[in-house]
This record gives sequence, structure tokens and C-alpha cells, in this order.
Amino acid sequence: MTIEVFDTADDVARAVAARVADALAARPSLVLGLPTGRTPIATYAELRRLHGAGRADFSRASTFNLDEFAGVAASHPGSFRTFMNTHLFESVNVAPDRIHFLNGTAPDLDAECARFEAEIGDAGGLDLQILGIGGNGHIGFNEPGEELVAATHRVTLADSTRRDNAALFGGNPAQVPREALSMGMGTILKAATILLIATGERKAHCIERTVRGPVTTRLPASFLQLHPRAEFYLDRAAASRLRT
Repeated sequence: MTIEVFDTADDVARAVAARVADALAARPSLVLGLPTGRTPIATYAELRRLHGAGRADFSRASTFNLDEFAGVAASHPGSFRTFMNTHLFESVNVAPDRIHFLNGTAPDLDAECARFEAEIGDAGGLDLQILGIGGNGHIGFNEPGEELVAATHRVTLADSTRRDNAALFGGNPAQVPREALSMGMGTILKAATILLIATGERKAHCIERTVRGPVTTRLPASFLQLHPRAEFYLDRAAASRLRT
């Protein structure tokens, strides 16, 4: 893995957005894996700016989002589809038929996970996967546990993850669904290149364990140590424990 440390979270966002824009220029048909949550918001804002300046062309790209809440329709204000529409899709020229999402209201959620996994394969796999990291080390909605599921799957969300997503549901963790659909760690690790974004002191301990600790299912992000092209983009706060 490579680690780049920047002074501020805004500097991180600019660097990641520039990295994505360069990847799009080099490969216009880029297959891009995208996260949600607070961490990538600034990166998406910078991508919108770069697109407006003619420096990020999504017209031939395809996108696959990491996850979605079970039982939540795409039109729901708390859905990750709504989040992505607001923060990126409505402001860039990605073709609607090239946007791929898990359907949290599919009648058979296991079949929906299999469909999504097959679509990633049909697209030739992920060229560039952007990730955030949860405070407990989760990637996507792959929560710490005794084992990890390799392919796209249903997952029971940890209480801490539900609290972290409460803002999407009126600030009430009890309103956050208990289940979600998520790319599995095996699917994520098949991406040709992975960009992980972490900002803020709250992520410092988790980043230290991810970079220096053992590879363990108790910290899903630690599996990024095994990836041949994992790039970490950190602000000084998130990287603070790596200096000791």
C-alpha cells in the first residue's frame, strides 16, 4: 500500500478527485466503485467542480455503489441512491444506464445480491474502488466478525454503524435499518486499484491498526494490506498515530 498524508481534509478531497479525474482521462470507460457517508462528500464536491471545469468526463464511465440499506427504496431521503444523486450524479454527465445500485426493496434480497455481483463481472470488474472506513474498521458494510463474506451479501449492521448513519434518518439511530446489502470483501479486493480516504482524529486508531496490525476479520480494513494497489489518502489527524 502507499500512504499519502495531507494537511487538511479539503486537501485530501482535492487529491482524490484529481486522481479520479486522471483515471477517467486515461480510461474513459472506467468502472468506478463508489462509497457513501460523510467522508467522501468533499471529494464528490471537488469532482463536481472538476466536471464543471471540463476536467472530469463521466460520459463513458460506469459506477457501482458499495451498499444500500435493506427495505429502503431508492426514492427514500435516507437511501444511498438519494445521497449519490444529491452529491454527484445529478451534477455530472454519467449516463443513467451506467449507474449500478443494489435495490434494497427487491423481493428476494439474496437474489438481488447475486444479480449485482453478476453485473460487476459483466462490466469486467472494478477498475478503481473508492472507500471510506468505519470507526470499527468496516469497509462498505462488511462489519467486524468471526468471518467475512467474499461476495455481495446481506449484512446485519452493528449498533455503531447505525449510529454513524443516523443523520440520514432524522438523527434517530432506531430508524436506521438493521440490515443492509453490501459488496463483500472479496469483490472489493478484486478491484484493480483501491483508494481509501480517512480524515479526522476519530479514524486515527483504526488507520494505525489497518496499516500496522494483523490481517483479521475483526478489522475488515486490514485486508487492504493484501492488495497490490491500495492507496491511502489521509489528513494529518487521521495519520497522527502512524508517526509514533
